[in-house]
Parts: sequence; structure tokens; C-alpha cells
Amino acid sequence: MRMWGGRFEGASDERMAEFTRSIDFDHALAVDDIVGSIAHVHGLGRAGLLEADEVEAIVRGLEGLRAEVEAEKLTWDPALEDIHMNLEVALRDRIGPVAGRLHTGRSRNDQVATDMRLWLRRTIDGIDVAVVEMERALVGLAGREGEAILPGMTHIQPAQPVLFAHHLLAYVEMLERDRGRLADCRRRANVSPLGSGALAGAGYPLDREATAAELGFDGVTANSLDGVSDRDFVVEALAAFALCMVHLSRLAEEITWWSNPRFGFVRASDSFSTGSSMMPNKKNPDPAELVRGKSARVIGALTTMLTLLKGLPLAYQKDMQDDKPALFDAAATLKASLLVMAGMVATLNVNRDRMRAAAGEGYTTATAVADALVRRGVAFRAAHHIVAALVGEAERGGEGLDALDDAVIAAALAASDDSIAIALVGDATVPGELRAAAGLEGAVAGCDVVGGTAPRRVAAALAVAKARLGI
Repeated sequence: MRMWGGRFEGASDERMAEFTRSIDFDHALAVDDIVGSIAHVHGLGRAGLLEADEVEAIVRGLEGLRAEVEAEKLTWDPALEDIHMNLEVALRDRIGPVAGRLHTGRSRNDQVATDMRLWLRRTIDGIDVAVVEMERALVGLAGREGEAILPGMTHIQPAQPVLFAHHLLAYVEMLERDRGRLADCRRRANVSPLGSGALAGAGYPLDREATAAELGFDGVTANSLDGVSDRDFVVEALAAFALCMVHLSRLAEEITWWSNPRFGFVRASDSFSTGSSMMPNKKNPDPAELVRGKSARVIGALTTMLTLLKGLPLAYQKDMQDDKPALFDAAATLKASLLVMAGMVATLNVNRDRMRAAAGEGYTTATAVADALVRRGVAFRAAHHIVAALVGEAERGGEGLDALDDAVIAAALAASDDSIAIALVGDATVPGELRAAAGLEGAVAGCDVVGGTAPRRVAAALAVAKARLGI
């Protein structure tokens, strides 16, 4: 049975039928298709196109189909091309010829556009839950191990020491932006194209607003051509999915490096690690590696969709059938990645001593020493040169900045062309201040601004995150 077979005399070539069918992937829309159909039937009843008993029979049949779909008892027939045809035939088998009235005033074009918006809406809601779980894992780890001091990096080189909690909360900020993008996408997707017909609008006086309200949409699409051919909401969703995967991938990369024994900052739990079939010594952070790899898959889905749309004229084109595999796979990949990364982060074992030792390498407290001089009135550029000289002395002596003696500090101040720096040579309290600033705790505490890594600022940020997440 073909919806469109009336003017065709011969059977479809099997190669063509196989190539064009979509039931293998669009069956994911089954529940959404049924929900949309029920609302459409109610609309047909309101418009006087169906009698009350016909509405009741069709809705009852559709609700029965929904129960079968949710129980996974309905078998999909590949010969029936797509989810719409499968469900219509299944409905006819259950309630008889009255099922043929269901498609009045509707095209598969506005039908599938409605289905996809319904699917995306509930999928975004599920992904948002997974993002929150990931945030909770990060915040939980920050609460347990956040006082550890980590070497903050720029250019993959030691830069300044930061609290581990501060580092973790940076990812919480990224994920919050991801939640905002998903919510924004959901809002723009939440309009109903049902009633747009094939492209010109339905040929019956359907109350589109009432049907949209029944389906929980915020309104209806304003143009029937756009209603059936718009896939901006798919692109927006994929862009949000891809960026969220990029954020997960950045964290995954760090976990992979941190768990290397040469770093030894963290150790993945056995429940989130794998071994080697050949090397008995191996313990691999495979979930992190796979998340890093799967980000390419989701980015590829976004590229696929943009390329699919770039040359399409109005209105609906069959090319759009391929929007679903990309969208469905990307959504499933992101959700699975969020859940596995949340589990991995929640069970990480942290080695504070290894973090601290690394944080002290590379003279990461040099900026804090320069800041201490600036607080004494020295121009920052002069302070930068003075501390650079102190770093050179420390390197030559194989010691830390917090171990330099008074004479070395006095010589560096005296060699400056800054009059205030020179005047500090005789101040006996200055060397002690600079050595205190050169300690890890002193350097971290000095970054005492909103958003900074000072302990009280991080504690405040952690409290805000916990309150937002209900922890």
C-alpha cells in the first residue's frame, strides 16, 4: 500500500524502494507521530470534517497503537516505506476504513515536521537532565577535593596555580551555557507546523492554534512554505549538541593526561577503566578517550545538516529525509557521553600531593610576586622585569622563588630603573612579603576577585552552583 500510488501503474523497483524507505530510523518518531495524529483528529472534529463517533474511533485506535509502541510490540514493515505509512496501515487493520479519514487536511510534509519538533522537545528535556547530572558530578568532586592546588596552564605550560575546584567549576560554567543554548533551541522549535499541508496550507478551516495548544506548542508557524521546509531547529540543536560535546572532549583530554602516571593527578576507578589484551600493566581511561572521539561524530552531524540544507529550494525536498539519522545519532551520542563522563568524574581518585608538586614547578607564582611589588607602588612593567630576574636566579640556583634570600631580592630591586623599587631595597619587610607571595597558598589567595581562584571566591562560586543544582 502506497499513500501516493493512485496514478502509478507499475510496482516500484526494489532498488528504489530500498533506497527511499526510512522506517529503519524514523520509527523513533512513532510516539510523536501518534500524539500529533490524535491532536489532528481532534482538530478535524472541531472543523466538522469528522463525526464525533469517527473521532472517538480513530483516537481510541491511535491510543491503542501508542500502547503497543511503548510496549515494543508493534512490528515495523519495511515495505511500508516510513513510520507514517506503518502507523496508518496498523490503524486501518485495527479500526477499519475509517482510518482513511485521518490524513484529511494533512501532508507527510507538515506531519513529519511536527513529529520532529515534538521529538526534539522531549529529547532536549532528557539531555538537560543529563547535563545537570554532569554538573552535579563536577560540583561534587569540587566539594570533596577542591582545596587541592593544580597548575593552571596556558600554552600547555605552567602558568599560575589554581584551586582544583576552580578548574572544575570552569566546566560547570560551560555546561550552564550549554543548557541555555538547548533551552533557547527548544523555545524556537516549539511552534507547530501542523496545518501547513504539503506547502500551501490545509484546504479546510482547521484551527491551527487550538491544535498547537493541545500539543503544548507556544504557537504556530507563520508561513506554510517555511513550516514544512524549515530545519533551522535541527541545525540549532546539532550546534548545541556539538558544542556541548566539545566541552566534554576538553575535559576528557585533561582526564586522559592527568591519569597518566607521569602526571598522576587523578586515577580513574576500575569501574570506568579498561585493560589491555596484551599488556597486563595497562589501565586505560577509555570512556574519556571515546567521548573525545565521539565529539567528531556529533560535529560531523552538524556539518552534514548544514551541507544538506545549503542548496535546497522551497519547499520540502526528499533530501530532508536524511536530517533524522544525523539528529538522532547526535542526540543519543551526547546523552550517553554526558552520563558516562558524569560517572567517571564522580568516581575519580585525586592525588593532591602530585597536583601540588606540579603546581610548584615552572615558577607559577611569579605573577603573584610581581603583584606584591605592584601593591607596594612599583609599576607593573618594572615589577615584571624584577621578578623575571628573580626567576633567572632561582633557576640557576635550582630553588623556588620562596627560597630566595634577602640579598638576591635586594639586588634585583636595586637593578631596576623604577625609583619606588629602588627605595624598597632598604625595607626589611619586603623580602618576607615576596617570599610569602611566592608560596602556593599566597599566590592562590592573591587572586581575590569575583571569578578568581582565591579560596573565598571559589567557595562562594561553589555555593552558588550547589544552590542552583539543589545539592
